Amino acid sequence: MTGRELINNALAKKNTGANPFWLGNPADETKEIYAKALGLSGDRAAAAHDGSLYTTINGRIDIDLALGSGSDMIWVSPELDASSYVDPDNKPMWDSTGGIERKSLSQPGVFAEAESVAEIEAFDWPDPEKINFDKAYDDAQEAHEAGLAVFGGMWCPFFHVLSDFFGMENYFIKMYTDPDIVLAATEHVVDFYLAANKRCLDKMSGLLSAGFFGNDFGSQRGMMIGPECFEKFILPYLKKITSQISGYGLPVAIHSCGAISNIIPSLIDIGVNVLHPIQAIAAGMEPEGLQKKFGGDLVFMGGVDTQELLPFGTVQEVEQKVERLREIFGPNYIVSPSHEALLPNVSFEKVKAMSKMAKA
Repeated sequence: MTGRELINNALAKKNTGANPFWLGNPADETKEIYAKALGLSGDRAAAAHDGSLYTTINGRIDIDLALGSGSDMIWVSPELDASSYVDPDNKPMWDSTGGIERKSLSQPGVFAEAESVAEIEAFDWPDPEKINFDKAYDDAQEAHEAGLAVFGGMWCPFFHVLSDFFGMENYFIKMYTDPDIVLAATEHVVDFYLAANKRCLDKMSGLLSAGFFGNDFGSQRGMMIGPECFEKFILPYLKKITSQISGYGLPVAIHSCGAISNIIPSLIDIGVNVLHPIQAIAAGMEPEGLQKKFGGDLVFMGGVDTQELLPFGTVQEVEQKVERLREIFGPNYIVSPSHEALLPNVSFEKVKAMSKMAKA
């Protein structure tokens, strides 16, 4: 059975044997360490472009790392590669700070002092037609031909984009003081993503096992915004994205770090099928409770703790945790770290331990 078949069986809740495994999308330095451990050639371990999210090393090396580690899938998104947005003036996809380097989440963005919807409308918004999907398509096709499942599409992190445009603190405050301004900006950002994702999915949906997008709504202890704000400023736009992905006949996988148990029923209601990454030691994210409450509706992906266990635990402790998670979540659980961007303090030996125990 190929990795893709194993993943697809889990998504359809038809898996009966070994659990699928996803390595995640490790940080650049980590990828280089893992590549060296697998003896990959230098060209495959070399950075290709200046990526806008997570890593600058992506593409073929992800396929090689997946195959070498026993991972059954990879993640492919044009947003992992900043060069996919082709602007004649070299403007980035999201110029949220007016060309000023962003150094903190609370740093004021270009809308920090916005006082009218007209200011939002006058902004030079990015053009989804400027995205080149060729590399993402080629990566997805190569992974597909290698027998891997591919999760993909535009990442659609509109919550984070808006946090950058306003500055996170200003964004949350303006939800109360200037809701019309926040809604106007949200419409522009999400409309861009819907248009871009349509182009992306038109091109590569046939290669995907699931549409995958992400926004981090939780802190270690709870949601970053209250339920009223989530219902007004976030949920309707999440539904637009999930409905679009479902329209291509794809399962919907969503990423959100943190303590998000309070919104899981809403995510299920709007059509989410797979929840990632299950931040293992965040409040309310205990596997037993999640499976009991939501296991009938969701496939869980993640949960192997990256905060304490993977960096500081032993290989045996990692193996024991994976074994326990399989017992809790059952055969349709996708074994994976509780955050995809593994850091260099997670040894490749522990990655192999996760993979081995997923298939044990």
